Amino acid sequence: MAQRAAFIYEDSLSRHELRSDHPMRPVRLRYTYQLLQEYGAFDHPGAVLLDPRSATEEELAWLHTPEYVAAVKALDSISSLADATRADATRADATRADATRADAARFGFSANGDNPVYPGMYDAAALSTGGSLVAAEMVASGEVDAAFNISGGLHHAAANHASGFCVFNDPALAIHYFLNRGLRVAYVDIDAHHGDGVQEAFYRDDRVLTISVHESGQYLFPGTGSVAEMGEGVGLGYSVNLPLYPYTGDDDYVESFKQIVPPLIKAFAPDVLVTQLGIDSYHTDPLTHLQVTTEGYIEVVRELAGLGLPWLALGGGGYDVTAVARAWTLAYGAMLGIEWPDQLPAAFAREHGAGRLRDDTSPEVPGHIKIEARRYVEESVAAIRQQIFPAHGLTAK
Repeated sequence: MAQRAAFIYEDSLSRHELRSDHPMRPVRLRYTYQLLQEYGAFDHPGAVLLDPRSATEEELAWLHTPEYVAAVKALDSISSLADATRADATRADATRADATRADAARFGFSANGDNPVYPGMYDAAALSTGGSLVAAEMVASGEVDAAFNISGGLHHAAANHASGFCVFNDPALAIHYFLNRGLRVAYVDIDAHHGDGVQEAFYRDDRVLTISVHESGQYLFPGTGSVAEMGEGVGLGYSVNLPLYPYTGDDDYVESFKQIVPPLIKAFAPDVLVTQLGIDSYHTDPLTHLQVTTEGYIEVVRELAGLGLPWLALGGGGYDVTAVARAWTLAYGAMLGIEWPDQLPAAFAREHGAGRLRDDTSPEVPGHIKIEARRYVEESVAAIRQQIFPAHGLTAK
């Protein structure tokens, strides 16, 4: 396991608000940092605490179109202007604002949708993206064995539009960074939502193996991620999707992961591993239906750590903010190769009404749903083995 691990955080990453009722709450990043700090994580000899930096426009252009980047800037500027002083705006400013707002929907933004425009949006998105690039630089240089940017993992954004709470696609941009250095990349995404934006970015590229383990798109946004989405051209067989039935629990989640992910990564033999460690698979998450506990989650993270590859880890989804802090604290411990005490530090426990780092019970799922979840996962695993394994020299059985 990795023994020297960077953690990317600065409090400005957690200060913005997408909308007062929005489920994506950046404060979860601060809670994670605080919990790790209370455990004394950053005093560990293998821990490296680093500030992020803002991604440059040149770096954003590795994936995103100049028109889209300019639109994000313009929308942010108009939102900030309106927030500061609508009455003092000139007629020309107002006209430009109306025109820009009319274009917002074209770029995936809407006031009451997943991606509202908010003051400071461009800076917040560029900073979290730059944090992933700082982490990638540390891994590529060999200064650390692993690096974790909890503000990253925004895997839905496309080249020319925002999607699913994501403005810039930092996982794809970090992968581009590694590709620019001539490295082959395995990307594993365990967010409950399909990593559609990353898949799309490398769908025709055999230098990147993308694997997404998620709740089936038949039941959850973004509606994609079936086994049949296997890549195109030279990329055929390099896009892998393991869809799961709603209410899938730890046993089937972990077993199916082990059957698919490690064999494919070992066969692909990448130079670097990039992972999106979303924890919206957690059983109390308000937006999803998987029934994963901290124990199932960390067992999968340990599998990733055990691959022994240079490792860039990114955050992602997670809307039960206390569960996010606990899960990502466990994940950073796995990167350092240490175990935190199960009793939560007193200050965190008081603030969040929680007492244990790890779950000691599993959610109750009706028997007939467990049977259906098992059938579904067996079919998904069998289809991947039959349709994708042979392309990597692996037996279908």
